[in-house]
Amino acid sequence: MDKISRSDVLKVSKSVDPINVSALNQYSYCPRRCALIYIESEFLDNVHTSRGNAEHDRVDRASHSTSKDGARVEYALPVWSERLGLIGKCDVVEFWLDGTVYPVEYKHGSKKQRENDDLQLAAQAICLGEMLGKSVSHGAIFHAGSKRRREIAVTSELVGRVEKAVTEIRAMLSKNELPPPVNDHRCPQCSLRDICQPRAVCEQVAARGLRAMLFDPEA
Repeated sequence: MDKISRSDVLKVSKSVDPINVSALNQYSYCPRRCALIYIESEFLDNVHTSRGNAEHDRVDRASHSTSKDGARVEYALPVWSERLGLIGKCDVVEFWLDGTVYPVEYKHGSKKQRENDDLQLAAQAICLGEMLGKSVSHGAIFHAGSKRRREIAVTSELVGRVEKAVTEIRAMLSKNELPPPVNDHRCPQCSLRDICQPRAVCEQVAARGLRAMLFDPEA
């Protein structure tokens, strides 16, 4: 396969605004965080995002250890899907001698309980499959914290969850409104916590509900 130019990303259908593959990760983790980034254009680094950025920079510079002898490796490869209206970039894509295409996404920490990383990798696989006209059935997430790969099977169920997330993200962006905060265990580690103000927003919502209950003339 010839090296892909970044200008090729313009092949994405112009009938819809493209969604970045990484938005699926953000949305699966917290819809409000995704909206703050992609509607309000807010983003702040904290220790977790800084480590993640450093890990991605290291991948772009360092020699990647492939899972198959003789595999050709592409770094920071632009990808897209006209069908879903996705654009993005793969950290690493291995092209094995047997024709297998194998994306690898680098994450700075260990495996998390949520599936946001899996959705991002599956979206990359969908893009690669559409671009190359072949099935991309597996990929891996390399967790820098454990220095181990975790292989992901791109099942029909996982593809369905990607498609559902894309639909929900596009609906959220079209409404141009921030979803309510989750206000749970995810918030303390979020780099956008001070902008999001999850506790304060939830307290305001609760106060409005209480006022409505107390002063509703039909009550």
